Amino acid sequence: MCAYDEKYCERCGISFECKSGNITQCQCYEVKLTHEERSYISLLYNDCLCKNCMVALQLQYRQEKHNSTQMEHQLRSLKNHR
Repeated sequence: MCAYDEKYCERCGISFECKSGNITQCQCYEVKLTHEERSYISLLYNDCLCKNCMVALQLQYRQEKHNSTQMEHQLRSLKNHR
């Protein structure tokens, strides 16, 4: 039995070893995602991603969340000044 599966990242296409049978040895285990980040990624992709793409999407989510929060603050500020 193979100790790992060869997978292809759904986002970038690179091949990598998926070690779901020994998750602490899998490359994805190194990326610490919050529940919200994991949900965001699962809305976009259905299968495994390489570590680099997971980190890129994590940063993308954080940036979008930051931008959204800034916009909410600006809208509140505008409403309070009327």
